[in-house]
Amino acid sequence: MCPHPDRARCHWDGSPRTTHPRRPLRVSATSPSRLLRTGQDRHCRRCGNRIDLYQRADQQPIALHPAELAATQVPEACRWHLSGGIAHPHGDRSDWCRISHHVICPHHTPTPHIGPYLQAMRRQLALHTRRLIDTGALTPATPTTPQAATTAASPARPVVQILLGRYLADSPVDAIQCVAQTRHRHRCPRPVLDAHLPAGRWKLLPTGPHRGQLTLPAGLMAVYDLGRLAYTEQLRWRTQRCTAHAAAPGAADLALAGWQVFDPLLHSPHIHTRLPHPAPGRGGKR
Repeated sequence: MCPHPDRARCHWDGSPRTTHPRRPLRVSATSPSRLLRTGQDRHCRRCGNRIDLYQRADQQPIALHPAELAATQVPEACRWHLSGGIAHPHGDRSDWCRISHHVICPHHTPTPHIGPYLQAMRRQLALHTRRLIDTGALTPATPTTPQAATTAASPARPVVQILLGRYLADSPVDAIQCVAQTRHRHRCPRPVLDAHLPAGRWKLLPTGPHRGQLTLPAGLMAVYDLGRLAYTEQLRWRTQRCTAHAAAPGAADLALAGWQVFDPLLHSPHIHTRLPHPAPGRGGKR
């Protein structure tokens, strides 16, 4: 008499259930980018359309349109190509190329002389944005005025000084999240700020000039200064990793670091002239 098969390994009709082993994601040691491509498809904060994030040769992020386009339909100045996970400007002499999302984003002013093909794509993205707004899936972002940014108690995008350089963060200091991948293939939920380690201090520092930038009128701005910390600690902040993943350099990054090189002219809405009032017990000591 044949024993009954294990129902957990069979479908409802008795056919065997085949399982495929999960292949672990690894980053090659010779890869120019330590960033895993999985999980890098996101949605534009402005229009809600899907984008793919890549790193450029200068380690700065760029949002590309997720689909490849015919090179003949894209102006030469707007072409991008990928090599080793790095985005490079202009084409690679192939019939296909990628394009920056900024060129066809409905929220931005259209680039002149983009051609009828890209204009039609921009209209399609604009229709999709309107559907997202009508269904409540997307809330239009309201521009932040310099006065509102100045009077804010806690900066939503603070200016942080790391390794003698100033960067604009994409979230408050206590909400900056680790970018490393966990064993379950998810982004690490731990914050970079550790309550058990020395934290930075809020200071009023001159707005400029800084590292060759244009001279601005004399003024002070609130900066979260990490200069008094050790070099390894500042490097941990720069790579945007928690204390656990900072000790594991082999772990790959599942997201791009949210730092942008601070420019007083471009990021003037994020300049605060008053020191914030951090919550007690957090790393915002003055």
